[in-house]
Amino acid sequence: MSGEAVLLRGGRVVDPSRNLDQTLDVLLKDGVIAKVDEKIAAKGAEVVEAAGFVVAPGFVDLHTHLREPGFEYKETIASGTRAAAAGGFTTVCAMANTDPVPDDAPTVAFIVRRARETGVVRVFPIGAVSKGLKGVELSEIGSMKAEGIVAISDDGKPIANGNLMRRALEYASMFSLPVVVHEEDPSIVGAGVMNEGWASTRLGLAGWPNVGESAMVARDVQLAALTGARLHIAHVSTRESLEAIRAARRLGVPVTCEVTPHHLLLTDEDVARSGYDTRFKMNPPLRSEADRAALVAALVEGTIDCVATDHAPHHEDEKNVEFADAPFGVTGLETALPALVDGLLAPRAITLLRLVEVLSTAPARAFALPYGTLAEGAPADVVLFSTTKSTPVTPDGFQSRSKNSPWIARTLKGRVEKTWVAGREVYARGSGPAR
Repeated sequence: MSGEAVLLRGGRVVDPSRNLDQTLDVLLKDGVIAKVDEKIAAKGAEVVEAAGFVVAPGFVDLHTHLREPGFEYKETIASGTRAAAAGGFTTVCAMANTDPVPDDAPTVAFIVRRARETGVVRVFPIGAVSKGLKGVELSEIGSMKAEGIVAISDDGKPIANGNLMRRALEYASMFSLPVVVHEEDPSIVGAGVMNEGWASTRLGLAGWPNVGESAMVARDVQLAALTGARLHIAHVSTRESLEAIRAARRLGVPVTCEVTPHHLLLTDEDVARSGYDTRFKMNPPLRSEADRAALVAALVEGTIDCVATDHAPHHEDEKNVEFADAPFGVTGLETALPALVDGLLAPRAITLLRLVEVLSTAPARAFALPYGTLAEGAPADVVLFSTTKSTPVTPDGFQSRSKNSPWIARTLKGRVEKTWVAGREVYARGSGPAR
């Protein structure tokens, strides 16, 4: 939108990249942040009265399942990016478990082209670690990097073969790419469908112990130390995994990690209270209250770098089965901000500056993306949100094609009002679908 200007007047500007939390004006022009100051005169600019709202860098999600190609009945790049815009996300990184799998250059090129044609926010593909996600043979990492991938991952499946994992780290480092790992030891997890504990015993469901995750974390941080490659651990959920990450950091291992809103705010007792509701079936599973509290503390202190949604849409028919038979995963793009405001910011478990940081600046930094900042000259990717207004979560309110959210029927404090990408408004609350 070259030449057009938008002035956000008098908002609470929160920019963790500059440790900024102050009432200011922000001018978007020619696709970039043109100016941030106390009073800006911008003749001819569209004026948005931002008093009473937070103005922040657009959110960056490192872990989104857009489902296209192959599973368009669950989600498409168009619907998934509309959901992202409605949630304040201006950049999403799309996981590789599609059909066909992006394990070569042509498939990555297709995703990039579809995102350009139909997406409303920035989309960066994540290439598969192994061909077909089969965990046997490495994908064409170099040629995928040339087409635009920003990381490699077999997310949804663990890389059980330790030697393949080592080679993946070695090759990824040659192309300055992080390896994103889904930590699950299949031999330990077995048929587990929820956290192993008192709740799973009462419900009669097969349990999934913490060590099923932390054993793989321990292996992979050692392989990262051996290779010097960048390791990013997806959806951390256990205390033991956090300890392994802290130990690796003390040794200088280049490891980053993320946590989901649902692992920060829900536990296995919520599964029990839900009455076998499959909208509470996630991978990794919701853990104990002790794990949940440890995750919150680790996010606040910085052991956990950022929040990622693990937005995993599933069709209603797939989830409308017995708990043990349902697929893992919940949607998350549209509820991340209100869930975190309601569950962490409102009860003062986290500061507003840190909340914005873990949703924008920190994930951008983890994948070396040039976003997550309101510095002058930076891309004008911006979100305007309220920390006091509420969001009623209803199935009809979603822009995503799928409705498998654990927050349905809840009213959460916190609401996204507007989202801009490169200075173009892509979402405004109450004005219909994001565009």
